[in-house]
Amino acid sequence: MSETHALPKYHDGPGLYEIRIKGHLSNRWAAWFDGMTITLEDNGDTLLTCPVVDQAALHGLLKKVRDLGIPLLSVNFVHPGQEHTEEVKP
Repeated sequence: MSETHALPKYHDGPGLYEIRIKGHLSNRWAAWFDGMTITLEDNGDTLLTCPVVDQAALHGLLKKVRDLGIPLLSVNFVHPGQEHTEEVKP
């Protein structure tokens, strides 16, 4: 028996994203992540907040994160009027 699942709404326009990575980035990475807000969190993670124009730009940013060799924890679209995403923790 097969079930039909609705696909989530696809977002390809400009928007603000939060990219969370494991560990703190040093200040020397600020130029490489030009245009991003880099927040070093108390739990030891780094939050990169950045506007992107489309999915291709988002994938370019994710390639930069991949090239760092630091674990990617999450990528979240921030809805207009929402300051930060809320993470659900068990």
